Amino acid sequence: MTDTTSRDYSDTLNLPKTDFPMRAGLPKNEPKILEKWKDKDLYTAMRQQAAGKPKFILHDGPPYANGNIHIGHALNKTLKDIINRSMQMQGFDANYVPGWDCHGLPIEWKIEEQYRKKGKNKDAVPVNEFRKECREFAEKWIDVQREEFKRLGIEADWDNPYLTMRYDSEAVIAKELMKFATSGQLYRGSKPVMWSIVEKTALAEAEVEYEDHTSHTIWVSFNVVSGDDALIGKKVVIWTTTPWTIPANRAISFSHDISYGLYNVTEAAEDNWAKVGEEFILADNLASGVFEASRVVAYERVGDVDPAKIEYCEHPLAHADGAGTYFSDFKVPMLAGDHVTDDAGTGFVHTAPGHGQEDFQMFLDNRDAFAKAGTEQVPMTVQPDGAYYPHVPLFEGCYILDRKGKEGSTNKAVIEKLTEVGRLIARGRVKHSYPHSWRSKAPLIFRNTPQWFVYMDKELTEEAKGDTLRARALKAISETRFVPATGQNRLNAMIAARPDWVLSRQRAWGVPITVLVNKETGDVLKDDAVNARIFEAFQNEGADAWFDEGATQRFLGEAYDAENFEKVTDILDVWFDSGSTHAFCMERREDLNPNRKGVGGDDYVLYLEGTDQHRGWFHSSLLESCGTRGRAPYDAVLTHGFTMDEHGRKMSKSLGNTVAPQDIIKQYGADILRLWVGSVDSAEDQRIGPEIIKTNVDAYRKMRNTLRFMLGSLSHYQGEEVTLADMNELEQLMLHRLADLDLQVRDAYNAFDSKRVCSTLFNFMSVELSAFYFDVRKDTLYCDAPSSAKRKSSLYVIEQLFRHLTLWLAPILPFTMEESWNYRYGDAATSVHLQQFPEVSSAWRNDDLSAKWEKIRTVRRVITGALEIERREKRIGSSLENHPTVYVADAELMSALSGLDMAEIAITSQLSLSSEAAPEGAFALDDIAGVGVVPGLAEGNKCARSWKILPEVGTDADYPDLTLRDAAAIREIDGAAA
Repeated sequence: MTDTTSRDYSDTLNLPKTDFPMRAGLPKNEPKILEKWKDKDLYTAMRQQAAGKPKFILHDGPPYANGNIHIGHALNKTLKDIINRSMQMQGFDANYVPGWDCHGLPIEWKIEEQYRKKGKNKDAVPVNEFRKECREFAEKWIDVQREEFKRLGIEADWDNPYLTMRYDSEAVIAKELMKFATSGQLYRGSKPVMWSIVEKTALAEAEVEYEDHTSHTIWVSFNVVSGDDALIGKKVVIWTTTPWTIPANRAISFSHDISYGLYNVTEAAEDNWAKVGEEFILADNLASGVFEASRVVAYERVGDVDPAKIEYCEHPLAHADGAGTYFSDFKVPMLAGDHVTDDAGTGFVHTAPGHGQEDFQMFLDNRDAFAKAGTEQVPMTVQPDGAYYPHVPLFEGCYILDRKGKEGSTNKAVIEKLTEVGRLIARGRVKHSYPHSWRSKAPLIFRNTPQWFVYMDKELTEEAKGDTLRARALKAISETRFVPATGQNRLNAMIAARPDWVLSRQRAWGVPITVLVNKETGDVLKDDAVNARIFEAFQNEGADAWFDEGATQRFLGEAYDAENFEKVTDILDVWFDSGSTHAFCMERREDLNPNRKGVGGDDYVLYLEGTDQHRGWFHSSLLESCGTRGRAPYDAVLTHGFTMDEHGRKMSKSLGNTVAPQDIIKQYGADILRLWVGSVDSAEDQRIGPEIIKTNVDAYRKMRNTLRFMLGSLSHYQGEEVTLADMNELEQLMLHRLADLDLQVRDAYNAFDSKRVCSTLFNFMSVELSAFYFDVRKDTLYCDAPSSAKRKSSLYVIEQLFRHLTLWLAPILPFTMEESWNYRYGDAATSVHLQQFPEVSSAWRNDDLSAKWEKIRTVRRVITGALEIERREKRIGSSLENHPTVYVADAELMSALSGLDMAEIAITSQLSLSSEAAPEGAFALDDIAGVGVVPGLAEGNKCARSWKILPEVGTDADYPDLTLRDAAAIREIDGAAA
């Protein structure tokens, strides 16, 4: 081989040329793009572009305005932005209005913390002064969070968000509450609710978290005083992990499905609490465990017992000194309950109706039996601060928990008193899952307290039987799309089993329960004129108006006397606030109010939050809307999981494994964080950490380099249109793939599955473009003559590839795609985010061609494998130095190769095909039968321009160091220059 190179041809190559940087510099570049969007008012331009189109309303679930955003916020808001942008680019008006939850305990608790540090008593501060501090606190954090969300690239109506504390919002929230009151759905009742002693308020289930907690356990005996004569004087044993509830005991529950026996203690230590000769009634499966706990050495089973034959026991404290007649004024009935099991305890369940959900249900189911035993109403035993009421003897001054949430003296006092009266037979401790407040982290109790409720099962109309809030909600769930589908079953089960809806909270910051109660009758005043005055006052002055001096008479007007009415001062649960957002945000904004022609109207409403919101925002929004409008406020509910560290552990400051979105943005840029959001399976719990972020950085770099190659190649594109018929098969194949991808991408976006979008497009760019199409076409792009039809076709296809990929990826990577778009079309070009997803020509689709090229690429894979070994063994440096012989015994595969330049496709200088079976020793792949490759060195001279090795190099007299193709190209270039 003779080297005849005499000229530097590098300046004749059409190498990629672009200023699009290889290194993104996102942390510095993204703020500049944000400024550009702000200057050009991109949000308004998007609204104008979408005017008149069907609305896609992703209604924002409001975060609390009480601190910097965390990784969960970043995931949530980015998912919403991806969906909104993708819908906007598919022809919807996807207006996004962000919101904030400004009322309630999270903010009030922060102000109280500040008070405690200053030694200040909240109760000594005028209520509206305290509320003003809460409002200012929320305003501060709204501004902070707004800027942090903007930095993520979230496009929204940031200048006009909805806030639950705005006057018009508070007015509508109160109006929605008054609808429940007017329709008779609201009532004041007494029942056990989850109560925070530390925060002195009832909590919703969504505000509760379960943590391990060590509790006292006690075994207590109750004397049988009525029933079967043979059982009188015997002792029923109960077991409980809440000794402090014993003074509230009003019944014992048993099960008809459990076998019970009478057991006699025959041997025990003299100082034992369970004495020799005592006879206890226990579940047979649990008796041995009870005696082991009570340190009984020996016992015998005397006979069977049917607990149904026991009418009453007496309270274990009935004869305690100092108790008076309080514990003997009632008897303790024996009642059958489905909740009783013999898995643990004694087979009998201590029942305190004021301190447990199942206990309260037993009271409701057996009201007559309780009344006959002397318990007409569920007893009020524990005060809001965790101390027993003064009317409960023996335990005055004892607290269940102290103000910091630590155990108080009540458990100890109860245990000591039970020991004193001889009713304690054993005690211990048990570690178990126990409800805690998600804010104070203190344990909670079930506490009977007057609250305001909404009926779940009261008939709402006389005409339609079965038209209850529960029935409406269950019907609405069946008509709603859930993604993932399991969410439907979860919410359905919650609604089906939930008790009446507790609306009241004993706090100061929020929208009050705006009802006035007749002191004589206890009835809620239902007067449209009064309600209108309340609504008007709230619109002009906010909910603070309710707490102003003279407010009661002001709202009553001249028709009533304030002396005859009680103004309720309880605050609405914040879940009612956020559950009403559809009323004071969507319905009151023309740009959001959905067109409702019935189910399946033109417009579409999506709610998207974490899976915990099945018991939170999804739940309260459903009940509020069904109670006032008879339907769900949404067409679809989409849920995402929680974010864990990269080892699958829950993030916590104590573990030091939290990942702040601000840190990721500062180091890598928002698009890297967005790529993580877009590529994880958001329906499940996700993981994030340094190594995972690095993986996303690598994926981003590959994607960016692919974009850069396209931009560089397109610097030579003159905009020529090329018809499909004039293209090579390879270009037709790429257009077919775009048609195929168009269906996949749209389907994934419409399924709210950005992970599928990312994996599909990134795999295409890496495997089909960088490693195949671009690799094959580089020779044509760089070396073909300017007039080359193949080169023009390839550039046209790359233009289509660039446009489609950039637009498809714009919802996920808005900064990078805007940057790429501007490099291609100029800074003056319309933003990429004002484009629509491209309409793909149906003519591009060619399934037969695709199937043919699958076969071609199958053969190519064997060739590539063989050449890789040649390079690894250093027998060649480049694939162009090789001339492989490819044996294709499979007739179907061989037929697919007919008429193609396989050397070009395999990126070799020469290539020979044979239909014979491959000789022994030929390279083959186990999964591809009938194809073998024998590598060999290319013969001829090396082209000084394209580096191909061919015998024809040297046959052109004018350009003896070039192939004939390259010589023709240079002749054309030189001629044009001349």
